[in-house]
Amino acid sequence: MIKSVLDARGYAYAVDEDGDVVGNFQGNLIYFFQLGDNREMLQVRAMVQHVFGMDDVVQLYEFCNAWNHDRLWPKAYVHVQDDGTVNVIGEVLADWEKGVTPEQLDQVLICGIATGCQLADAVAGLRQGRPTS
Repeated sequence: MIKSVLDARGYAYAVDEDGDVVGNFQGNLIYFFQLGDNREMLQVRAMVQHVFGMDDVVQLYEFCNAWNHDRLWPKAYVHVQDDGTVNVIGEVLADWEKGVTPEQLDQVLICGIATGCQLADAVAGLRQGRPTS
């Protein structure tokens, strides 16, 4: 169903070796993960393209806390990679234990993509030393 919704909107995407669907939206990788024992949960995860260093972690935590306080989507968090690089990740999560219609799926995918790109734009402002409101 995820691929059908993306196809209907004309979005380009790929399927990785694990079977996860991923697309590039405004330079940011956005994954569409199916989670849970019965794959009943959908996580739209935006991997913001901007990379930071360990010296930026406190600023990024403050940014994510403010973002999460002021906005419902996506939930933003800081991820430190094994190599010491730091990224901001955004996620929108939906639980469809009882099922989902194509319209509901479309709405959540669009929400995850649009708000993930908004998060990326705000993070770009951090990268460039601009206010991020």
